[in-house]
Amino acid sequence: MNSEVKTQNTYNEDLNWRYATKKFDASKKLSQEELEQILESIQLTASSYGLQPYEVIVVENEEIREKLKAVAWNQTQVTDASHLLVFANLTKVTEGYVHNYLDNIANTRNISREDLKGMEDMIKNTVLQLPAQAQEIWAAKQAYIALGNLLSSAANLKIDTCPMEGFDAEKFDEILGLKERNLTTAVIAPIGFRSSEDYYQDLAKVRKAKSDLIEII
Repeated sequence: MNSEVKTQNTYNEDLNWRYATKKFDASKKLSQEELEQILESIQLTASSYGLQPYEVIVVENEEIREKLKAVAWNQTQVTDASHLLVFANLTKVTEGYVHNYLDNIANTRNISREDLKGMEDMIKNTVLQLPAQAQEIWAAKQAYIALGNLLSSAANLKIDTCPMEGFDAEKFDEILGLKERNLTTAVIAPIGFRSSEDYYQDLAKVRKAKSDLIEII
């Protein structure tokens, strides 16, 4: 068995280990190193055009988390997990945002902005031309890609997660002051360590059979 297959087997074992943790051990916290590894994996996530039209808010403040819990159907993961990650997508992708992104490419790769003219025109003629609602949906989809990367990265580090959509997005935006930052909450993910009392950790993972999920043509 070659090394690539071995790595894939380990990766799949990690994915099988993870589950949407319902009860976190509030006494266990991520180390700063673990948190930085998680955040770096999010930073490295792929996105359309590489634009990353979202931000991730790491909520540690207990008072704020209590307020967020109240508008998330009082789900205890929000306050019991080590950290709460809020994925907030841009409500509007502006021309200025695109310019800043292209400036970053030019500086990072030491190339001229003129060399990026074709890419700039492509983004302006696609993303910036989307109707407002379609653009916001597109941006939220990019945030979900980052969420998926978080789940896999955390599983690799044996850190538990619980992706959640059960919350009042408008209230989250209000509590976190997102509207004035051109952001809106897409999805949230408490991260930490499972409680030994969490019944769900011992249940077999239920997924579609490959034959029902995957078609090869």
